[in-house]
Amino acid sequence: MKFSVDRDVLNDAVAWTARAVPHRPPVPVLAGVLIEADGAGTVKLSSFDYEVSACGEFAADVEDGGSVLVSGRLLREISNALPHKPVRFELEGSKVSVICGASRFSLATMPVDQYPALPTMPDTSGTVDGAELLAAAQQVQSAASRDETLPILTGVRMEIEGERISLLATDRYRLALRELTWKPGTPDISAIALVRAKTLTDTAKSLGSGEVQLALSSGQGVDLIGFSAGGLVTTSLLMDGEYPQVRRLFPDSSSITAVVSTTELIEATRRVALVAERNAAVRLAFSEGEVVLDAGHSDDAQASEAIEATVEGGDITVAFNPGYLLDGLSALGAPYVRLGFTQDTKPVDFVGLDKPGGTIASEFRYLLVPIRIAG
Repeated sequence: MKFSVDRDVLNDAVAWTARAVPHRPPVPVLAGVLIEADGAGTVKLSSFDYEVSACGEFAADVEDGGSVLVSGRLLREISNALPHKPVRFELEGSKVSVICGASRFSLATMPVDQYPALPTMPDTSGTVDGAELLAAAQQVQSAASRDETLPILTGVRMEIEGERISLLATDRYRLALRELTWKPGTPDISAIALVRAKTLTDTAKSLGSGEVQLALSSGQGVDLIGFSAGGLVTTSLLMDGEYPQVRRLFPDSSSITAVVSTTELIEATRRVALVAERNAAVRLAFSEGEVVLDAGHSDDAQASEAIEATVEGGDITVAFNPGYLLDGLSALGAPYVRLGFTQDTKPVDFVGLDKPGGTIASEFRYLLVPIRIAG
């Protein structure tokens, strides 16, 4: 095997492929990146951890085709450090030489025949805008659980109905819903997929803002999802299990509503939360014309701050985990937030508005469970 390629082209492909190299591989060969060069001038890099696969293709000046398996960690570190000059790869016995300008590296190879076959990319189901997919994934990720003792809640439920995709995530204390449109291959498509939240976000971030092809395996059940754009391909096994029916938790209406500037509420929450003890709540008391935030009930420190609010339906006081509140407000991406209340102990519905009394500014909703107030 012998080929030459531009350093930046190589670095992009290596960075993408190294995503799927496991930190603690169950078998040694999974620590490698498979490099395959063909006579048609194409080089393909592949990695796999039995759940997620990643492949990156690029055009190169291929003198001799062939395939080798080298350490993914070393390949990533070397490609990052190379000068901005053409890079030459050449298999010399059991070593691969990497030459770039005056820099020369020699990498040991691993047995290619022991590397597992990568999953086959399913047929394309449709296309989605990469920037919108990334924004949606980042908005719901904050609500996904990080507790591996409940692995199913670390995923994002993807519901596909025709031209609509709904992303749902929850950790039992908050719930996020983001809807977006896409271009399905068949107008009546209907599917449900449970994707790991981190996999979805990392993939969307790496694929960029162009058009992304989305692929779902067909058959009795969807068990594999694939994404591709610009020669970059990734597949992921979907999570098993029954995701809770959380969509019905969003209220149809709210007896009390409050509209507040999102930025003002974020800044006030951050300031007041400075005196909140670990895992302590920030209280929000809504009344006509204002909301008063307060925290800290020890002798050491207390804080309170009032900001303008438009409140309809009566007064209400709730308390939130400040981190969860800030996650939801930051994800809204709207100038104003409307909070919808039913009772002071029931989940509160957050939606973004373009202005007070205006229209809903995004298709993101956030539901947050209040903390019970003592007494």
